[in-house]
Formats: sequence, structure tokens, C-alpha cells
Amino acid sequence: MTSTASPLSPVALLGRPSGAEIATGSHLHGFGGFHGGLTLALLASAMQDAAAEVAPGLRLQSATARFLRPIGDDFRLETSLLRAGRTLTTLGGRAVTEKGVHVEASAVFGNPQPAAWQPFAPEVPDAPPPQECDVFVIPPEFVAISTYLEIRPVGPSRPYAGGAEPELIAWIRILEDERPPDPLRFVFLMDSLAPSYAAVLSTLALVPTVELTVRPGAHLAQASSPWILLRARTRSATAEGWVDEEIDAWGRDGTHLGSAQQLRIVRTG
Repeated sequence: MTSTASPLSPVALLGRPSGAEIATGSHLHGFGGFHGGLTLALLASAMQDAAAEVAPGLRLQSATARFLRPIGDDFRLETSLLRAGRTLTTLGGRAVTEKGVHVEASAVFGNPQPAAWQPFAPEVPDAPPPQECDVFVIPPEFVAISTYLEIRPVGPSRPYAGGAEPELIAWIRILEDERPPDPLRFVFLMDSLAPSYAAVLSTLALVPTVELTVRPGAHLAQASSPWILLRARTRSATAEGWVDEEIDAWGRDGTHLGSAQQLRIVRTG
């Protein structure tokens, strides 16, 4: 399948009806194919629409994607209802081309519950406001979709700079408008930093995502700025190149907005 339609931006694509075929375009590529976070956001959108047919007002609690092979062609989204209950509803999703299934996904949606339990959240790292941080430009020939993002690193760590810690902290926003992130934009943004493991590398090696889980937080609905502060850190890495990464996000007021986990694999070719 090859699209002849005009290329769409990430925001425009997320605003389309979820049942429409997705035209990829190289401008939406990450590492070696269609951007993984945007893929999961589109799948989450389709699963959200399917969940709304079961019960209105369900909130996305968690979305997971397993990337079986890169997406290079236009693709379609398929969903299935796995469970509908009083507390939670679970959906499945797939990104499919003529070659077969490229991405398998699942999502958990929750019914609003009374606020009866004590909340906990990770502490926000010290960071100057985004306007006091320099812009970090990713070469578009390396990650084409980066032209839709503004990234302002916090602290000295940079990808492939041979640092001591596998951690990256940065302010990030979508450039297309001034809207704060909704759950779908949040899913996209949570996969928009370079791999944290790249901070300890001194030569170029790809660290693609094998599995991604994003969990929007309860306070995301109150976000008022397009900027979010991301801290990505490698929790563990094996000599074979398997990387376990955790990511947290905060708003400009220091409120925790959600988290993510990634399973990655280091590749040199």
C-alpha cells in the first residue's frame, strides 16, 4: 500500500477518525520506520473509540505496544474487546499491512472512581524553565519526525556523548500548537527522547524499542502548558544489549503527569 495523499503532521493524524488508513510518509519516521510512540498513540485512539462504544467516559490507564517489525508502508488499525467490567475495560489492537501484523497492542481503560486513596508520585528533578535551556536539534535525516518537536535538555547529558550515567532529562513539546498534551499526545511524547542508554555510548548504535508501555497520570487532564519535563533512565542493561528503561513526566508546575517503560535492544548494524 502506497499513499498518494498529502502528508499529515502527527497532530493532524491523531485528529483523524481512528478507522481511517494511516499514511506513513518518511516525515513521520523514527529509527528505521514509522515512529513507535505515534504508532501506539494511534492504536490507543482506536482502542479508546472502541471502549467508548462499551461505556462512555472511560479514561486511558495504560497502553502497551509490542513492535514485531518496522512499519514502512501505509497501515490500518484493528481493535478487539478483551474484557468489559465495572472497574476496567481492556482492549486489544493491531497495526496491520499487507505483509501482516507489525505491532500488537493492548490498553486498559478505567471507570472514574471516588478519590479515596493516598496518592504517591516521584519527585520532580531540579530543572530550570524551558526558555533557559538550549534547543537540542536532532538531524532530521536520523529521526525525521523530530522536526515536529522542540527538545531542550536539562543538565550535561547528551545522546552518544560517552557520559557516566544512562539518563537523559529534557523539556519537550509538540511544535504545531500551544495546547497541553491530552492522553494521545502524551503517549506520543513519551517516546520522543533519545534512548537513555545512548547517554553512555560514544559511538552511534541504534537502541530500538521492542516493547513500550505508557501510563497517563490522573493529573494530566489539568496540564496547562505544552511543555513536559521528561526524565528517562536505564534501570538495567545486559551485556547482550537488552535495556530496561523507565520514563517519568512532569508539568511546568512540578505535577507528575505519568510514566512509561521501554524494553530496548542495542543494535550496531
